[in-house]
Amino acid sequence: MDGKVTFISSRDNPLVQRVRKLAQDPGAYRKLGEVWLEGEHLCEAAVSRGRPVAQAVIAEAAWAQPVLSRLAQHARRVAVVSDNLFKAVSGLESPASIGFLMAWDTPPSPTPGVPTVVLDRLQDAGNVGTILRSAAALGVAQVVALKGTAALWSPKVLRAGMGAHFALQLVEAAQAADLAAALQLPLVATSSHASAELHATRLPDPCAWVLGHEGQGVDAALMAQCQLVLRIPQPGGEESLNVGSAAAICLYESLRQRLAQPPAAQ
Repeated sequence: MDGKVTFISSRDNPLVQRVRKLAQDPGAYRKLGEVWLEGEHLCEAAVSRGRPVAQAVIAEAAWAQPVLSRLAQHARRVAVVSDNLFKAVSGLESPASIGFLMAWDTPPSPTPGVPTVVLDRLQDAGNVGTILRSAAALGVAQVVALKGTAALWSPKVLRAGMGAHFALQLVEAAQAADLAAALQLPLVATSSHASAELHATRLPDPCAWVLGHEGQGVDAALMAQCQLVLRIPQPGGEESLNVGSAAAICLYESLRQRLAQPPAAQ
């Protein structure tokens, strides 16, 4: 058998302990310098984007399945573990039987001048992952998370993002001060108290959409940096939208307006 494949049976194995830590501690990747991708879909997304994979961990039953064993062998090394051992380290109620370990580097500084989403202290991992997925689908190049936002590479955000991480530049722990200057873009936010409506306003392109804390909204000092503050019409009478839903609406409107513009003269 290929020398890169090993079989592990002990819970005390250092690799097993590392995977358990990464699977169950949302911020462990920052300390260990590795990200744990659990599940076939996330592993396939990493491979399809050409991301280098250091280590695959796969349950014995999955190793016997040709599709999953081929996927595992995209990694430089493969560890085959018992089904019960994989369950013991998994962070899921229904373990997915395969996962990848990938190197995680210190996030870069924001790239100026590209379509961006700014996350201001969003707490819910599901919301963050959903926004990443919408951003990747609707033409955003990077997501900048301010301090206090849920860990972007945590297992829950990864699952909710469904592979969107690999299509975006992700910046973590950014500072709100002078954000507009760092991005070299107009900042745009939404508020139910704004008078200008989203669909009736010409949006700057590119821009940076600022999405605020689920309960508190965008911080007042950051809101003061925004060139535009717009309202999403809600004739149904609800007080506010879920931030993930609001993000999808705003990003789609940016894309719609961009596509509606005539091509630049040659």
